[in-house]
Amino acid sequence: LAQASRALPLEAAASRARQCHPKHRVGLVTMPNPTATFNTTMGSFKAEIYLDRVPITASNFIDLAQNGFYNGLHFHRVIPGFMNQFGCPYSRDPRSSKAGTGGPDDGTFKNLATGTTEHRFNGGNIKDENISRDTNAPGTLSMANTGQPNSGGSQFFINVANNDFLDWFSGGESKHPVFGKVIEGYEVAEKISQVPTQDDNPRTPIRMESVTIEM
Repeated sequence: LAQASRALPLEAAASRARQCHPKHRVGLVTMPNPTATFNTTMGSFKAEIYLDRVPITASNFIDLAQNGFYNGLHFHRVIPGFMNQFGCPYSRDPRSSKAGTGGPDDGTFKNLATGTTEHRFNGGNIKDENISRDTNAPGTLSMANTGQPNSGGSQFFINVANNDFLDWFSGGESKHPVFGKVIEGYEVAEKISQVPTQDDNPRTPIRMESVTIEM
């Protein structure tokens, strides 16, 4: 989805083992994927973060969350039957006309899967990581971008429908890699998507109180 000129289904779990978090490797040690708990003014939900599949994208999100980047921001774009978009620093003011256009500062962060240093550049963007064929299914977390290569930063969206036309491997123009999935509290994400809006912005602001990472 474009993120404001940066914009943009809980599928049934495949198996009990899958719900117990796929593994990623750190050196020779196999570790479960991290989780993120999102505490909002409309309730909480928890997501698995796919460090095993998209380590740059996942590490970028985890770094921002652990540094408090997302705390106090608001959902700036919600569309019922589609998705909830979040993560723009300008959305700290829920009525800002710039909400949807911002990103983090340029800088570096650690790739938690490889230990190497990754970079944010050209307005806090990271490299596209179109490598894992995870579809934009209900409940998945997916990177927002401007539609241009390497233009994702801090903004992402939570799908509340089967939006496979947004898959980077769909053959369409939209290319939004999935980096996680809601594993608890999906009903909160659905509830957020259904609030009254004006120009897709919630009439009553929905604030992210905190995002807590468990490794």
